[in-house]
Formats: sequence, structure tokens, C-alpha cells
Amino acid sequence: MLYELVNFSDQINALNVFRYITFRTGGAIMTALLFVFLFGPIIIDLLRIKQGHGQPIRDDGPQTHLAKRGTPTMGGLMILSGVTVATLMWANLSNPYVWVVLGVTLAYGAIGFCDDFMKVTKRTVAGFSGRLRFGIELAIAGVATFILMRLSTPDLSAALTVPFFKNIIVDLGPFFVLLGVAVIAGAGNAVNLTDGLDGLAIVPVMIAAATFGLIAYLSGNTNFARYLQIHYVPGTGELAIICGALIGAGLGFLWFNAPPAMIFMGDTGSLALGGALGAIAVATKHEFVLAIVGGLFVVETLSVIIQVASFKLTGKRVFRMAPLHHHFEQKGWQESTVVVRFWIISVVLALIGLATLKLR
Repeated sequence: MLYELVNFSDQINALNVFRYITFRTGGAIMTALLFVFLFGPIIIDLLRIKQGHGQPIRDDGPQTHLAKRGTPTMGGLMILSGVTVATLMWANLSNPYVWVVLGVTLAYGAIGFCDDFMKVTKRTVAGFSGRLRFGIELAIAGVATFILMRLSTPDLSAALTVPFFKNIIVDLGPFFVLLGVAVIAGAGNAVNLTDGLDGLAIVPVMIAAATFGLIAYLSGNTNFARYLQIHYVPGTGELAIICGALIGAGLGFLWFNAPPAMIFMGDTGSLALGGALGAIAVATKHEFVLAIVGGLFVVETLSVIIQVASFKLTGKRVFRMAPLHHHFEQKGWQESTVVVRFWIISVVLALIGLATLKLR
């Protein structure tokens, strides 16, 4: 919306500043942050009234979590509202990449909302059919990947790039759709599994968003891409605006989600945030880098897979409880200790991911 002011820069030179992605990214951060700050308390009060008893808590989970009963969920609505408003205000809305990523984000948010709604209304930790939910996620990811392939340059449309190597490109052809689906849907569910403690998921998401905001900006700039010897993907620089909106909305949400949490993001937020990161990674051709930067999400997901597989095959559990953060809680770590240490790991992984931009 505000990008259109560039059309009047011939008359007012000061409006030329809206051409710069860096300026508009900063504007998106502040807009999303202020939106969540201002409207967050209203949304929390409405959700508390509508939900009554709040998010159901697992009886077989850590006993310390039982004290959180009554805390409302669906806080992802705060995040998604802030992201949407900031993106529409500051992004170049003629850029198709913006609409694809925003579409995936809102669609995954809608899936999560339906799941949260069923949990709250039926007073159960199980939402609607897992197969149906996963099938819808795959379909959305498939459509998004197909569109992103059409938007990309011919030499990169179906290409899988390998970090640390500038000349290794694997042309997957039509099978790239399967990769894109795995990345987008996998990222959505990985963040969803990680969201189990106050503040645990949102900070790593913001760290990943900041990392991919920089990657999108550099990948979409021909000069920086040539200097760093990364693949130039025209138009993806605009995705830095969405990443900025994710950071701002995430900061605003953390204000209310910090221990003791006033609200949980629920599947409404976690699925949407993960889907957004996955879509941005596919668009910028940095799918492998997402696995590095989001390594915490990957490990959390693997802990669940290993736990389930081990129990079904041997009848024994590898971890005291899955996902992994519950394992450390069962070992006696305080919730705040687990959260802060996982944040530190996320920062380290982000730095490793950024190193792939230059170490080639």
C-alpha cells in the first residue's frame, strides 16, 4: 500500500525512501509490533471469554503444566493479524511472491484455527482428523510450490541448491513439488511440535525469520547475490517485508506469552509460522539452510518420530517424554532453563546458516 507512494517521488523526493526494502522492512517490524501491543489485550480478553476454560492440558504431561489450565489459546490470531496488516501496508503488493507466502501463512493458520476450535469446544487435546488435516496441508503446500516454480527463473525453477557449494545444483524436475511440499508442511508441523513451553517456539521463529529476511534480501538483489556467489532469484527480496512482519508480531506476542503466559499461540500460530518459513525457504532456494537454521524444530520432530517408532517396535521409549523439551523437563530442568537454552541453540544454528552465504 505505502509502496505506491513511490509513484509520487518525482514531486516529493522524500517519498523515494519507500523504494528501499530495508526501510519498508523496518516499517513492517514496527507496524506489526505496535498492532499486537495495542490490540493484543483486547484479543486476549475476547478469547478468554469465548473459551472459558482455555486450552486443554494433557494429563500425562509434566505435572507443572497443570497450573496453566485456564490460559486461553489461539493467540496465533494476534500474530497473523499483525503480520497481515504490516505486510499489506509495507510490501509491494504487485509482487506475486508476497501473495504466495502470505497465502500459505493464512491458510495454515486457518487449519490451525479449526484444530484449536475443536480442542476448546470439545475439551480434548485432540483436534480434527490428523489425516484430513495433513492432507489439506499437503495440498496447500503443493499448490504453493507449483506457483513458486512458475515464478522462478527457468534454470532454478526445479533446482535444489546445496549450501557451502556454489556450483552444485540438482535438477529435480517435477519431483521438486514433492520437496517443496515436504519443506512447507514439514516446517509447519515442526514448529507446531516445538510449541510446548512458554516462549519456546516464538523466539526461534523470530530468529529464523530474521535470518531468512536477510537471505531473501540478498537473494533478490543481483549485486549482493553475485558478490556472495549465491543464486539470484528475482523478486524474492520483497519477502524480507514478511520476515520483518513476523519479527514484529512475534515480539509483540512474546510480551504476552512470556512466563507465566497470558495466552498460547496454539496451532493457529505455530502451523502458520512454520508454513511461512517453509514457503520463504522454497521461494529463495534455501531449503537446506532452513533445516540448519531451524535445526531446533528438526530435532524436536525427530524426537517424536524416534519415540513413536521405538515404542511400536520394541515397546521401550528412548526419551522420558517427547517432544524433546518435555524430556529435559522430566529430567528436572526448570521450564525457563529449557526455553533459554533452546533459544541459545537457535542463535548458534542461525549463525551457521548465515555462514553458508559466504563459505562456498
